Amino acid sequence: MGIDVITTVNIQHLESIADAVERMTGAQVRERVPDWVIHKADQIELVDSSPEQLRRRMLHGNIYPAAKVPQALTHFFRTDNLIALRELALRFLADETEEELLEHLRRHQTGILWETTERLMVGVTSAPGTDAIIRRAARMAARIKADLQVVHITSGDAMQRARDDDLAHLRRLASDLGADWSQLEADDPAKALMDFARSHQITQIVVGSSKRSRWQELKGGGSIVRRVLRLADAEDIDVHVIARRHVPDDPIDRAVHAGEDGIAES
Repeated sequence: MGIDVITTVNIQHLESIADAVERMTGAQVRERVPDWVIHKADQIELVDSSPEQLRRRMLHGNIYPAAKVPQALTHFFRTDNLIALRELALRFLADETEEELLEHLRRHQTGILWETTERLMVGVTSAPGTDAIIRRAARMAARIKADLQVVHITSGDAMQRARDDDLAHLRRLASDLGADWSQLEADDPAKALMDFARSHQITQIVVGSSKRSRWQELKGGGSIVRRVLRLADAEDIDVHVIARRHVPDDPIDRAVHAGEDGIAES
């Protein structure tokens, strides 16, 4: 038989959060717990308490000895600090719960979209104007408090793939915006994008508008953007098509990107 261990930890002591707590409160956090310890727990429960209730408990001597109470209430246990700490705890637990839900759905119900929260994905290429599309998607995600996945899919031979410096710039931008970057290889970009959306329980997809002519679409097997729209409709996933406002003036760039659709090189 194993041993059941029940313990508590204050949110400010988590390694990934401690630095942010120090900046907000001005108090040094010396004792730190690695995040992996929390992630290995079978169950996590939030012991929630309002800032007002905590301050009342402090005044009643339920937390610190009476001699330490005045300094605590005017420093670490200020109302604004407690509000911030409470929000950090709620967000951390929400992230943990979200990961548990996604893992469960991947194992048991991958075909069902659970709209417990909004999850955005933007399909990108290295075509001019893509950085603006990523920024637009990031603003959309921020407005609805959603996580953002940036997905780049390549297909075809190496000569058709995006240049390393272009992708490096986009990866840095995604990181700066707090988004997760994924790079996949697939012969069918639209299907690969939708497979990713299903496995990550994406609720909204953002793509750039296609710059292909109708003739180029016919030669290349049709518009990838249109295929995404059709596939997403069958999955009840919303799709936002963002206009590409930048047109390259360099003839070489124009030739390199002429075959690019709104999602992947093909």
